[in-house]
Amino acid sequence: MPCQNNNSPARWRQFWQHLNAKAKGILAGAILSAGAGIILLTTPLGAGLIAASYDLPFAIRPFIKPSEAVLVYLDDNSHQYLNQKYLEPWNRAYYTKFLKRMTAEGAKAVVLDIVFSDALDPVVDRQFAEAMKENGNVILAGDWTRGRKFTPPLDLFNAGAAADVGASALFPEAGEYVRQYAAFVVDDRGLTHPTEAWSTALLVQPSFNEKTNLQETDFWLNYYAPEDALPSVSFYKTIANHDLDVPPGFFKNKVVFVGAKLQTHLSSERKDEYSTPFSYRDDNKWTSGVGIHATAYLNLIRGDYLRRPSYVLERAVIIALGILFGAILVLCRPHAAPFVAVFSMLPIALGEYYLFRWHYTWFPWLIPVVAQIPIALIWGVAYNSLQLYAEKVRVEQSLSLYLSPKQVKKFTKDPTLLKPGAVKHLLTALFTDIANFTTISEGMDPDELARLMNEYFQSAVQNCIHATDGTVVKYIGDAIFAFWNAPDPQGDHAFLACDAAMRFCALKPLRVNGRELVTRVGLHTGVANVGNFGSDTRVDYTAIGENINLASRMEGLNKYMGTTVLITADTQREIADRMVTRRLGLFRLKGFEKAVDVYELVGRLGHEDDTRELRLRFSSALDVFTRRYFDTAEDEFRRILESYPNDGPSKFYLEQIQEFRATSLHADWKGEIVLKDK
Repeated sequence: MPCQNNNSPARWRQFWQHLNAKAKGILAGAILSAGAGIILLTTPLGAGLIAASYDLPFAIRPFIKPSEAVLVYLDDNSHQYLNQKYLEPWNRAYYTKFLKRMTAEGAKAVVLDIVFSDALDPVVDRQFAEAMKENGNVILAGDWTRGRKFTPPLDLFNAGAAADVGASALFPEAGEYVRQYAAFVVDDRGLTHPTEAWSTALLVQPSFNEKTNLQETDFWLNYYAPEDALPSVSFYKTIANHDLDVPPGFFKNKVVFVGAKLQTHLSSERKDEYSTPFSYRDDNKWTSGVGIHATAYLNLIRGDYLRRPSYVLERAVIIALGILFGAILVLCRPHAAPFVAVFSMLPIALGEYYLFRWHYTWFPWLIPVVAQIPIALIWGVAYNSLQLYAEKVRVEQSLSLYLSPKQVKKFTKDPTLLKPGAVKHLLTALFTDIANFTTISEGMDPDELARLMNEYFQSAVQNCIHATDGTVVKYIGDAIFAFWNAPDPQGDHAFLACDAAMRFCALKPLRVNGRELVTRVGLHTGVANVGNFGSDTRVDYTAIGENINLASRMEGLNKYMGTTVLITADTQREIADRMVTRRLGLFRLKGFEKAVDVYELVGRLGHEDDTRELRLRFSSALDVFTRRYFDTAEDEFRRILESYPNDGPSKFYLEQIQEFRATSLHADWKGEIVLKDK
């Protein structure tokens, strides 16, 4: 029969409770993140992020090298080789020679990004016009100034010679950055003119106009590569004997763009150079105007110009992302939120790159990555940190009423300990009790008794248990229950517990009604169930199990043995090389089937000589007793008492010998003593 997940409803309830508890924080985070995104998207404050969102994908995309167009530069080498002065118009005979080659080689079209608005040599101008007419596919540039003034070419060239005229208009942003290209421009007289790229595309591929809606809007340029990576050649090589660089047929079926690309401009001259997404390259910082017109033309005929989402869609996405991250990062814990934020940035960046490279779409993706997610992260961490701090203070105040400082610290670090449940854990448990306290305290004033016990517990807990990093579990009348190795692991927990027991022995004595208070201690090391045995609303962090009961029995055994600190063999094995102990024999305690090997904790190393004789003589007597030589054992225990009249274990065994003499022992008896009382 398949198992059913009966915890699902409870988990959903916990989730909704968690959500409801943070509703205000989620709402505030969503408003902050979404609001910041809209502000950056719609105001100049976000212009830099929007521009960078367009630019950055070009830096990681592989270069694209279209073969449909060739750039021919009127560059410095051409000026020098053909002896053309920089500030004077070129000899148009060179253009005529160039066009004749283009016609002969079958160039698809020639775009002259050069303004021919003035007449020069009538004969040369006529020859130039005839060369254009003979070619039939020449596009001339109409001068366009930033004052929206359009100057057409000379009528001789415009009327019937050139196939069309395109405005040389480029509209750079700050820093001479060109990201968008206009299909048409309107001059200061209200007349509309197609731009160079649009006129060329219509001439070469008239059908492209049916597939686009760019007639009334600018489009975003898709730069293929740095300009020096595109097919290009110096102008002088096309009309001189440079067949190695420009072999015959080089321009066949190509659209040839001709324009200036100079490095040695005069400072007073306006440079036809612009910034592009590839301007980060020091070796190719600027792109020529003719290179931009050629890129725009290629974008149009290839259909790979960049698109940007609609006004409504873009804002909807920004708002949705703001709400999403404003909620998620509030729901995350402070230590996890930064990782969630970073890993949330990756899919946005990768998604944008995918759209950019394969679907020619770009989106202001840096607004959510650089602004919205960090804002949501800062708010989420701040909100949760404050909430956790407030919760921690409340928990500490509540727990400090009945838990030790160590427990309070541990519980506030690990809230899971507050939940009901337990785990098996190796512990060294300690129980204490004040000898004959009930008799001693009879007749005491209640206020005086309370003061006395407060003084005792304060000293015992602070100087003994907490001083050795023990965990006080509870007070039981005049008794204390504590353990080591939980909630934090302690490699030397048995030694620490024994050290605490020795500290009890060294406490300043308290006297009541003329009698000194003596604290008896019992210890045992073993596995127990440790955890919160209370409820969701009440913490009772404790340990239960047979091994805890055994530690309690060790404390009670002191009463019979006349000792102060007793430990089991399990504890003794852990501290044998660090503490002095005396073996007291095997005991079968009430509630336990197996006999327990018991030791007295005598003291710390360094003082073992003080008790060496007693321990050796007692060990010898105990050995004789175990071998059933009761008469000999009795003599040895009596001789011990002659030297150490207050030795409780020797007195105890003398009493046991009297009973064993009258008892029939079974064959496998090994010296264990049965105690019927706790």
